[in-house]
Amino acid sequence: MPLLALHDVSKSYGAVKVTDGISLEVNAGETLGILGPNGAGKTTLFNLISGDVKADGGRVEYDGRDVTRLAPHQRCRAGIGRSYQVPQPFGHMTVFENLVTAACFGAGEDERQAWATAREVLDQTGLLPQANRRAGSLTLLDRKRLELARALATRPKLLLLDEIAGGLTEPEARELVAELSRIKARGVTMVWIEHVVHALLALADRLFVVNFGQMLAQGEPRAVMEDPQVKRVYMGMEV
Repeated sequence: MPLLALHDVSKSYGAVKVTDGISLEVNAGETLGILGPNGAGKTTLFNLISGDVKADGGRVEYDGRDVTRLAPHQRCRAGIGRSYQVPQPFGHMTVFENLVTAACFGAGEDERQAWATAREVLDQTGLLPQANRRAGSLTLLDRKRLELARALATRPKLLLLDEIAGGLTEPEARELVAELSRIKARGVTMVWIEHVVHALLALADRLFVVNFGQMLAQGEPRAVMEDPQVKRVYMGMEV
């Protein structure tokens, strides 16, 4: 049984179908990469999984349970964590306080547990030296790390990553991939939207390509990137 399954999920805004009958499955421990041009419906797909947006049709199943009508905080408590394309920390709070808040409200931990979780995640993500800095003063790389760390502090089984490598330098992207590889080794299932294709290919077990709200291709990463339709959609992109 897959950890995540979408069945014919659709979302429209007026006459525009942003997600048009998408079905997909993600197995426990798998890393699924999602590709698609800007406006293809990728982030809307994440919003439908996390509950930030309600589906017009179809069904979202997580861990064998229909979660289509669950609120975002209920899905988070069930084990669906996510990052956002633009980091959204509590800028006036310290890095440590951001993680404690995520553990308390996202994972439902008490204060003592949340402090331990925050310390653990600081170690995992290399943010321990920044623990007492205000989140709003961090560099882009450290804001990206904090975005990942806040998602990890909710104790997810399923981690949704929305363009977390965007804006990073090549060495920074390599650091990020190394960290995500360690997270994967701990058994966390990941679904990762990314335009930095080489970073995605370094980690993904399978790719799912979206165009105009519909599935264009899916399968083994290298085979998908050789698909003529995928090449046409990504014409001009270095792969």
